[in-house]
Amino acid sequence: MSLILKNVRKTYREPNGHRLPVLGIEHYELAQGEQASLVGSSGGGKTTLLNIISGILTPDSGEVIVDGKDIARLPEFVRDQFRASRIGFVFQTFNLLPAFTALENVLLGMSFSGRPVDRNFAHFLLKRVGLEHRLHHTPRRMSVGEQQRVSVARSLANKPALLLADEPTANVDPGNQQLILDLIRDTCRENNVTLLMVTHSMDVANVFGRVDRLADFNHPELCRQEGASAWTCWQ
Repeated sequence: MSLILKNVRKTYREPNGHRLPVLGIEHYELAQGEQASLVGSSGGGKTTLLNIISGILTPDSGEVIVDGKDIARLPEFVRDQFRASRIGFVFQTFNLLPAFTALENVLLGMSFSGRPVDRNFAHFLLKRVGLEHRLHHTPRRMSVGEQQRVSVARSLANKPALLLADEPTANVDPGNQQLILDLIRDTCRENNVTLLMVTHSMDVANVFGRVDRLADFNHPELCRQEGASAWTCWQ
């Protein structure tokens, strides 16, 4: 699945009513099956960018072309369906349901795709991340590293064509950090999945052959406010 961003901008309204520019991306592109790390400082817009690519958020303007579709123009329910069936997301904060076991969390992720739930594949993924012995454990009975590995397994449950990873190693120890990176990259390579991982760590980013710096192509300051609500970018 290819990814192209064109003239994407995003602002947030502050409590005083002013608009805070966060993203101003003229062009960014990933080819089918390509793997890239994207480095940026905390609060620099990395998570916002992934949320826009996945369709969780919409940009103020611009095109977000995923697999030939401008998902920014799709209705919310269509974006949700597209994300569930075509995009995997490894969240920094895991987003596991605390009352559900590791296996149930992965199975629940499968249920949103509209395809039949494949219990055997869920077992396979959890075994692949080294959690065959934790299938029936809830998150509170697992370590932070184990919870992140469940999150990785869930992100791959629907066999996505695009995988987005938000600081996937930020909350784990160095040993699990390498395990998670290898797992994500190897699985994507084996299945020709396009991978974009954001991080603030150059040590993590340099594992990838392609390393992009968000600051090199994100220029939110080029969006300037004109009047109370009008914004002009790249002019």
